[in-house]
Amino acid sequence: MPVDHDIRRASPDDAPAISEIILAALRETNARDYAPQIIARVEESFTPSRVEELIRTRKVLVALAGERIIGTASLEGEWIRTVFVAPDAQGKGVGRRLMARIEDLARHADLATLQVPATVTAERFYSKLGFKVVRDSYHGDERTIIMERRLVSL
Repeated sequence: MPVDHDIRRASPDDAPAISEIILAALRETNARDYAPQIIARVEESFTPSRVEELIRTRKVLVALAGERIIGTASLEGEWIRTVFVAPDAQGKGVGRRLMARIEDLARHADLATLQVPATVTAERFYSKLGFKVVRDSYHGDERTIIMERRLVSL
């Protein structure tokens, strides 16, 4: 069942809540596809202070259910980054709406292509949105799937 939610730009004050969502999604959802040591390594990139840095350097969005942040996504150049939805809100259209807003930002910036370094866990989600696999990328034993989607014909 879809969740009612609003989407807005993130502010530095949102960093602790965004960090909490990312860590919960990594531990509950991504842990099905990645070993504990990989999850622990990735978690280090999403402490509240690291998330605050990302908010200052990327276009970061948050999805809210009432006052509660339930999802996040960001755009850095043509790269989609940090798309996470709280485990209890997954499968309810939050990620799809965040991606639609990211696409709006990309079109406003006149980008022709969007790319995403997808986790194994998220590959199916991005495929449903029209992204195609370009190649695999490895950081040690962590597999990431580089995917892309054209926004306009060239």
